[in-house]
Amino acid sequence: MSGVVKIEIQETAEELKALLAQQKDAVCHEKLQALYWLKTKMADSVLSVAVRLGKHRTTIQRWLSSYRSGGIAELLYQKPRSGRPRIMTAETVDRLSKELLDPEGFSSYKEVHQWLTTCCEVPVAYRTVHQWTKYRLKGKLKVPRPVSEKQKAGVVEEF
Repeated sequence: MSGVVKIEIQETAEELKALLAQQKDAVCHEKLQALYWLKTKMADSVLSVAVRLGKHRTTIQRWLSSYRSGGIAELLYQKPRSGRPRIMTAETVDRLSKELLDPEGFSSYKEVHQWLTTCCEVPVAYRTVHQWTKYRLKGKLKVPRPVSEKQKAGVVEEF
C-alpha cells in the first residue's frame, strides 16, 4: 500500500520523548517528532506526518531514508554552515563590552572605531561599530550635553 511507512525504529518511545525534550534545534525537533509519531502510531503514513508538521512528504521521506541509513546520528546530523566568518571575533567583542562598561568609556562611536582599529587591529566599518555597540552590546555612550548659558545655576539640582 502506497504511503504506509515501512521503517523499523530502533529506539523506544520513551527514548524518543527524552531526546525530544533535550532538543534545542527546531529542525531536529521536528525530525524526532516525526519518528515519535510513527513509533507511537499517532501517525500512520508519511503524508499524515507531513501534514501535521507542515512539510512536504518528500522531506519526511528524505528524513526517514537518512534514519534508515545511519540511525539517529545520521538523522540529526547537520552540515556545518559555510559562509564568511565574522570580522568581530568573540575575543574582540568581549574586550569591547568590557571597555564599554568602564566609567571613563568612549565619548563617541568614532572613538570606539579608532580604538578597534588601533588596539584590536580590526579593520571594521563605522556602521558595523555602531551596530555592535548600540544594538548588540546595548552600550550607552555617556556624553555630557551642553548646558544653556541662560540657565540659572542650581535649577537642575532643584528639579
